[in-house]
Amino acid sequence: MGEAPSVGRRCQLMSFAVHVICGRWFSLFASFLIMAGAGATYLFGVYSKEIKATLEYDQTTLNLLGFFKDLGANVGVLSGLIAEVTPTWFVLLIGSAMNFAGYFMIWLAVTSKISRPAIWQMCFYICIGANSQNFANTGALVTSVKNFPESRGIMLGLLKGFTGLSGAILTQIYLAVYGNDSKALILLIAWLPAALSVVFVYTIREMKVVRQTNELKIFYQFLYVSIVLALFIMVMTIVQKLVAFSQAAYAGSATVVCALLFLPLFIAIGEEFALWSQNKQPLINPPRITIDKPTEVLPVGLKPEREKQVGGSKMKSCLANIFKKPERGEDYTILQALLSTDMLILFIATLCGLGSSLTAVDNLGQIGESLGYPTKTIKSFVSLLSIWNYFGRVFSGFVSETLLAKYKFPRPLMMTIVLLLSCIGLLLIAFPFQGSVYVASVIIGFSFGAQLPLLFAIISELFGLKYYSTLFNCGQLASPLGSYILNVKVTGPLYDREALRELAKKGMTRSSVKELTCIGARCYRLAFLILASVTFFGALSSLILVVRTQEFYRGDIYKKFRDEAEESETKNS
Repeated sequence: MGEAPSVGRRCQLMSFAVHVICGRWFSLFASFLIMAGAGATYLFGVYSKEIKATLEYDQTTLNLLGFFKDLGANVGVLSGLIAEVTPTWFVLLIGSAMNFAGYFMIWLAVTSKISRPAIWQMCFYICIGANSQNFANTGALVTSVKNFPESRGIMLGLLKGFTGLSGAILTQIYLAVYGNDSKALILLIAWLPAALSVVFVYTIREMKVVRQTNELKIFYQFLYVSIVLALFIMVMTIVQKLVAFSQAAYAGSATVVCALLFLPLFIAIGEEFALWSQNKQPLINPPRITIDKPTEVLPVGLKPEREKQVGGSKMKSCLANIFKKPERGEDYTILQALLSTDMLILFIATLCGLGSSLTAVDNLGQIGESLGYPTKTIKSFVSLLSIWNYFGRVFSGFVSETLLAKYKFPRPLMMTIVLLLSCIGLLLIAFPFQGSVYVASVIIGFSFGAQLPLLFAIISELFGLKYYSTLFNCGQLASPLGSYILNVKVTGPLYDREALRELAKKGMTRSSVKELTCIGARCYRLAFLILASVTFFGALSSLILVVRTQEFYRGDIYKKFRDEAEESETKNS
């Protein structure tokens, strides 16, 4: 007789476990972890010196490599199109394979385990590795936004915030596992993010939206955890600079970081338990996971696909409506959105803003070197940038959502303010003084981080969620183009020109040295004056979008999502 209750309890525990794993909140926790491993591109400033020294590259060649990194990281149209026709788990698996293949080949090259690759091969490897983060973004970020459509600004801020922290998180883990070995960092970047995507591959999927009155409160709990994580990493970064850490101390620091990363799991379990208890059902038949047909249950705001039309007439209708655009906030087709004036303005602002910020991030290691900072301090710059990248992302997500809800403050105006702030950080590098790179790292990291959630949220609000997987990836295409122009064609050649001038003063030529290095404040002055000017132009461009969309943002942009959620709840009841 005593065994029956225990069997029942085990069945209920099993039912609850299945409920948690199948729930929206556990899916969101899994997305946090995947996004926390999807920011390996921000560590380029740490290991780029190893590539430059081992493979004997000059700064222009290194910046070319940096451009292909940015190209891969920002050209996510392929992942978006794949996500339109395949389930989320397939998108995540592709990203996992690409991440490992790309970075593992770079590690083999840097450690001389394979013969020295040609420059085009290294560019291909880093482009493939960096492009994998778009598959993580599309799989985790887009799915989460569709699962929580009324909190998209907050959702984007949190998820991109974890990506912003990714560089600092991976740095703490690699110091604990491999010690102070920059080459080993490349190996960690290869296997850890890939493993995370594989582990959580089936838990992230689109689900039916259920409105919860305490949703905002839960998001703030996630925010507080992430802030504690960011502050702890920042303190550890400063302490590790001042005090010589043993391997055990690094291991202790990494353990705390991992514990804080898993703390949102308990929040998710608590919320799922509340929902499970509220249903008052034993869940004998647990929720069915739809893998092969993820579009069967559509999130709020997405219309079910109508009966298929004949291919020819459907294409004709699509082409006929390219320039007959719906109202802002309704679902645009991909071509309608891409050919709109609003998207063109966003493209220009992104090219100027993110292009300049990416250039600054990629050159941060060489900036510190040119100004005479030791290697350990340069790594602190990169960690500071990563941490404040996080603060910029959560700030722009939470604050812009709050200002929009309470005061109808348009998100494009927030982007203008962020771009003006970025100009200040760039000028601090153009005219350096003692400790200015610390301040510049904070400002550039914050403004760089703030731009992405704003861009993604604006695209979702203006053009709808139906084709969001593709549109948000198209929206950041301007970033690698800006990086190519400003990094490869402007900053790299100007740096090399200053370095050659220094060699000429010493009576030497390029062939006299193995590595072309410039030392002094003039190395980056002209380049960063140009970057600041370009960013200011981007801020002026975004002001045009503010004027064009002011009426739209004065309205209730989430009304249709609430109405459809209430209609769905009424039908279910």
